[in-house]
Amino acid sequence: MTNIIEEQIKKISRMLADAKHAVVFTGSGISAESGIPTFRGTDGLWLRYNPEEVASIYGFKRNPAKFWEFAKELIVKTKASPNPAHYAIAELEKEGVVKAVITQNIDMLHQNAGSKKVLELHGSMSYVDCLDCGAEYEWEYIERVLEEKQPLCEKCKSDLLKPRVVFFGEPLPPDVLSEAMEEAKRCDLFIVVGSSLVVYPAASLPDMAKRSGAKLAMVNLEPTEKDHTFDAIVYGRAGEIMPRIVEEFKRLRYG
Repeated sequence: MTNIIEEQIKKISRMLADAKHAVVFTGSGISAESGIPTFRGTDGLWLRYNPEEVASIYGFKRNPAKFWEFAKELIVKTKASPNPAHYAIAELEKEGVVKAVITQNIDMLHQNAGSKKVLELHGSMSYVDCLDCGAEYEWEYIERVLEEKQPLCEKCKSDLLKPRVVFFGEPLPPDVLSEAMEEAKRCDLFIVVGSSLVVYPAASLPDMAKRSGAKLAMVNLEPTEKDHTFDAIVYGRAGEIMPRIVEEFKRLRYG
């Protein structure tokens, strides 16, 4: 197994060294290594929370307090920081080979690691808006309030404070999705890191890249139903594998 992993790491590194325009696509698996719970899987949040209650726009409007209970576990309790996989991806952007990061995550860890071009398909927690009066708050303020109580709008006292994330029942931001699709069509290498590839339309991006002539690579803890379409796959922890890929990539590039 070790030999297979080493072989695939070298293969992905070679693909990166040959690439002119690589794109990285990430899912909850990469953030799980920073302590943020995943949604699906053996210990996923959806085993303890009903997504219709805490992650749909309809459930939020009915009971925003339930969402904030969920958000507190998802973000505040973890005090998450980027892990070596986030930093490795940012390093590949600095090297000029990764042109964009497309993520399903809402945790801002890619930006905190230094990635500059991050396309957040599902939005992020960076800003929170009052659905009643339109007041805007930065996440850092909401986070401080949330440590003690449910946040309320300071201006109108509404409890309908919604972070700029895409809930079930809401469309993906069309400008971000359009740019992500363009990146998938433009790239010559599309690397998936930590995604089960089951949530659409995001999961269609690797297929789009493949049809446009790109090679596909994956670093994942577990297999997906799309594995047969990939040119190289490493099964393992992204925080361990991605730095090794970067190290081998630099060896190939600089000797």
